[in-house]
Amino acid sequence: MGKYRTHTCGELTKDHKNKEISLSGWVNKKRDHGNLLFIDLRDNYGITQCVIQKNNANFNQLEKLPLETVIKINGKVLERSKDTINIEIKTGEIEIIILSFEVLGSTKELPLPVFSDQEYSEEIRLKYRFLDLRRKKIHQNIILRSKVISFIRSEMENLGFIEFQTPILTSSSPEGARDFLVPSRLNPGKFYALPQAPQQFKQLIMVSGFDKYFQIAPCFRDEDARADRSPGEFYQLDLEMSFVEQEDVFEVVEKLMISLFKKFSTKKVINENFPRIKFSDSMTKYGTDKPDLRNPLLIHDITDIFKRDDVKFEIFKKLVKSGSIVRGIVTKNTKDRPRSFFDNIDNWAKEQGASGLAYFTIKQDKKINGKGPVGKFFTAEAIKEIMNTTSAEIGDSIFLSCGNMTDVEKILSQARQKIAYDLNLIDENTFAFCWIVDYPMFEKDNLTKKIKFSHNPFSMPQGDIKNLDLTKPLELKAYQYDIVCNGVELSSGAIRNHIPELMYKLFAIAGYSKTIVNEKFSGMIKALSYGAPPHGGIAPGIDRIVMLLAEEKNIREVTMFPMNQNAQDLMMNAPSVISDEQLKELNLVIKKK
Repeated sequence: MGKYRTHTCGELTKDHKNKEISLSGWVNKKRDHGNLLFIDLRDNYGITQCVIQKNNANFNQLEKLPLETVIKINGKVLERSKDTINIEIKTGEIEIIILSFEVLGSTKELPLPVFSDQEYSEEIRLKYRFLDLRRKKIHQNIILRSKVISFIRSEMENLGFIEFQTPILTSSSPEGARDFLVPSRLNPGKFYALPQAPQQFKQLIMVSGFDKYFQIAPCFRDEDARADRSPGEFYQLDLEMSFVEQEDVFEVVEKLMISLFKKFSTKKVINENFPRIKFSDSMTKYGTDKPDLRNPLLIHDITDIFKRDDVKFEIFKKLVKSGSIVRGIVTKNTKDRPRSFFDNIDNWAKEQGASGLAYFTIKQDKKINGKGPVGKFFTAEAIKEIMNTTSAEIGDSIFLSCGNMTDVEKILSQARQKIAYDLNLIDENTFAFCWIVDYPMFEKDNLTKKIKFSHNPFSMPQGDIKNLDLTKPLELKAYQYDIVCNGVELSSGAIRNHIPELMYKLFAIAGYSKTIVNEKFSGMIKALSYGAPPHGGIAPGIDRIVMLLAEEKNIREVTMFPMNQNAQDLMMNAPSVISDEQLKELNLVIKKK
């Protein structure tokens, strides 16, 4: 193969018996048996067990080598006896008798062990990411990521899409998140922005007459970190299609996702025709627009129950009179659960910042009644109405939350997952996709009370475009959609607004003048004025897809060189201070606080 190896550490089998070979790699593990020293040699492809006898002149030197030293060994392939075969590794039927070796790369004392499942702080792991990446699980995650991207490229080409690359240095635009800005040396006082997404460019590609575009696109957003979102940069499968409606986009994405998840996971995909769930229904039934459909529990609105005279739960009744809502989660056949089960859920809710969750179990003795702290406040007739509204039955229990809609949706969406896990209702061996559709075009900002775009400002509104009623913007729906899997939002997408006159009107509702629109979106608004086709697309997040396939809870486990929670690269010391000369060159002055 070359100077350093004839084979990799993952390819030798008993078919290579008695062959003299060379291997290079890292000392993964050592086991000293007195007269024999076993060394597990590791490279990207696997592990091979090597052994050296005490009488070999190299024994003492090898014995002293620290783990993660890079060595080359020359040796002979031996077939293992049946009782020593290691079925856990590809090379488990053989071992290498070491004849000679040389050190290719020495190592300092390790700040974290590579051959270990021990958990270390994020700071240590990211500072020494090159060591962290040697660890088996994360190493496999990164290889999986590469294979996923390669597969996606192949599938998109098979579906008739052409890959293009869009600019990294572009203009700032109001797309929701903060931009990363880059000062221009040649244009003093002006800045480029790193793209939050190739949104405008991919629409321009459609206007340019290309029919189906895709790109594995780097995106940059100055956002706070979350478990499913890295600060700084991420990658998405960006795609756009001309002459399509919403369902045309869905058809392409469903084909891709089904083939992708079947290829890289043994888990079952539930409902290969992904359910379409209206945004309003999703918020009512699941408390979120990212529902986990593996969870059978539903949320029900029972506000009207508390307007009955025979309901004596005064705390909730007073809140309802002042405009609050009441929603509940029914748990099937939980009558025999101990009191501790219910109290634990209630206490958990308080830990999340809520006032708790009221609850009772539906029983029937001589008549229907409620067992539990608040059951006594409901008559049999009131409970029957709850049963009719929620499809609850005798033996079921119900958890209740009362307050403003936002707070109730938030706590019950979390409680829905908490209860389902406690009751073991979620099948971890499945993927449940869905589409969330019919998003509102606009929403009111809670702080400023001003109307703003709820999602993508370039989405096409629903309805008769020629006679669109813009006097009630908060009632306007958009051809905006999200794809969700197991409670994780993979992407937002939309059918685009390709009509300049309509775009001006919609931006005006959100407070943008025609002048500002022309300034911020000059390229696109100009292009749309020269014959633009109806078009639409979506951009599923690569990082989140791989996170699901790798069964990881944090997106940093599938990202090669992520930043920490404070958007810092601890390994490369970024962001960093730049010199006065560089500042001067860019016509910048640092203002000290």
